[in-house]
Amino acid sequence: MSSLYTGVSGLTTSQNALNTTAHNLTNINTKGYVRQQVVQADSTYFNWGVNHLTTFQTGIGVDIQTVRQVRDTFLDKSYRKEIGRQGFYEVQYEAVSEVESMLGELEGVAFQNALEELWESLQEVGKQPGAIESRADFIKNAQSFIERADIVYNQLNEYQVNLNTQITGKVNRINKIAEEIEKLNNDIRHYESTGIENANDLRDTRNSLIDELGKIINITYKEHMDGVVTVNAEGMPLVTESNVYKMGTAKISATSNLLKPVWTGYDNIDVYELEKPSTTKDDTDVGSLKGLLVARGDKQARYTDIPVRGNYATDKAYDDAVKNYNDTLNTSVIMTVQAQFDQLIHGVVTAINDILSPNVKVTLDDGSEIWILDEENAPIGMDEPDYTMGEALFNRKSVDRYSAPTTVNILNADGTTTSKSVRIYNEEDSSDVYTMFTIGEIEINSKISSNHSVLPLSSNNGSNEVDYRAAEALLGLWDNPFASVSPDTPVSNFKDYYVAFIGDLSIRGQQLESISVNQATMVDRIDSQRQQVIGVSSDEELTNLIKFQHAYNASSRFITVVDQMLEHILTRL
Repeated sequence: MSSLYTGVSGLTTSQNALNTTAHNLTNINTKGYVRQQVVQADSTYFNWGVNHLTTFQTGIGVDIQTVRQVRDTFLDKSYRKEIGRQGFYEVQYEAVSEVESMLGELEGVAFQNALEELWESLQEVGKQPGAIESRADFIKNAQSFIERADIVYNQLNEYQVNLNTQITGKVNRINKIAEEIEKLNNDIRHYESTGIENANDLRDTRNSLIDELGKIINITYKEHMDGVVTVNAEGMPLVTESNVYKMGTAKISATSNLLKPVWTGYDNIDVYELEKPSTTKDDTDVGSLKGLLVARGDKQARYTDIPVRGNYATDKAYDDAVKNYNDTLNTSVIMTVQAQFDQLIHGVVTAINDILSPNVKVTLDDGSEIWILDEENAPIGMDEPDYTMGEALFNRKSVDRYSAPTTVNILNADGTTTSKSVRIYNEEDSSDVYTMFTIGEIEINSKISSNHSVLPLSSNNGSNEVDYRAAEALLGLWDNPFASVSPDTPVSNFKDYYVAFIGDLSIRGQQLESISVNQATMVDRIDSQRQQVIGVSSDEELTNLIKFQHAYNASSRFITVVDQMLEHILTRL
């Protein structure tokens, strides 16, 4: 009878192998499906005798040991790590492209046009300072320059805040994936608890979720003996054997509109330590969520965030500020552009203002120093009979350029003092945005825009002639040394600054694009190797189909032969 058992086991095993092969062929185009393979092994042996040399055994056929998934865990881990790194750089490259679009450098009207029109009208007013037409054109282009700058800067700020939506969406997706993995863990543990079969289709779904999770955030994972997979995200448990620890979002600060991901299950601690550099060596440049946070930055940057040597007492203090700039602000595409763009607008505005309404530093009798209107050298307007002095083209919205006339005691070079009525300049304070000539706080002087003759370009020597010193200063303004785009670059004039500014952005974009493309190529190569292992080959499966069909037929024929033998024996008794 054991011979019949042998034949039946062959039929059963071959039928199951055919079913598995058919299942593979059915899912040949199913995304995330991993081909399954039947592993056969000897069935139980019957012991019917023993001697001093061996045990006499009779086999009763074949059994299916397992239906396994064909995977390469090394390729899986490599794929999930590299696709996460690809996501990190891709979102930053997308941010650069968005910023270039805002500046009009990819299509539409470039901001450079507004800058060039201001420069051209500045040249004309320098050549013909007494012509009302050139003054009107200059004031109109100055207004357009500020309006265009406001539009670009507001778009940058809105885009920065709107990235909150993407960040929140990715955090929610991480939580959803974690919940689905936990559910699949429970289902797999339940179905495989008997030890009879593997829940391979559920495992396929779980592996696809882990692939997706790996692109969003840096993960590590481990499969346990009971089939449960535990997942850590950024070094913290996300999915354990019995629980899910979710993420949430919180404001960076009480006054900020920007959000950051936090672990709600761990007392709202930060998910990322963004003050640490993101490097491939340390695997800290992984995950599109972190890429979004790095690209966005943690605040709205202004020109005061770029270190300038003259603002620091010592070289060490300046070097420390430069290091902090490179480690924090310069890593963010948006914050870098905000600061560099604001520096350009601040420089143009204050340079023109200081020609039309110059200041001079004086020392008071108490030893303190203040800036006051330089009445000796300041040009005046053509507005008879006022001949206005001290009116700048650009004003701050909330703070006047000068205080009301105040009498002060000025310390002279020979040690004597002079009592004088002066107009004290209200200096910029980096801790108070309303005192700064920064984008959003600048407007055209309403007195000048309503009466072009108030624009101070006449000499204050009583001749009512053009102030040629001011005119020459305006003509040479664009070629004067201005500032560097970043602390590590040379100082440029206004003409070259914008070119360097766009060039710096373009180089950053090219670097990010190059890394993204290289990462995509690497990911495709790894995935191709992975598909060679896990993918279904129609040729191979059809070969298996024929093989198992022949095995089934052979088992059937074997049973027929045994049946005929038994019939022959019984009929001869």
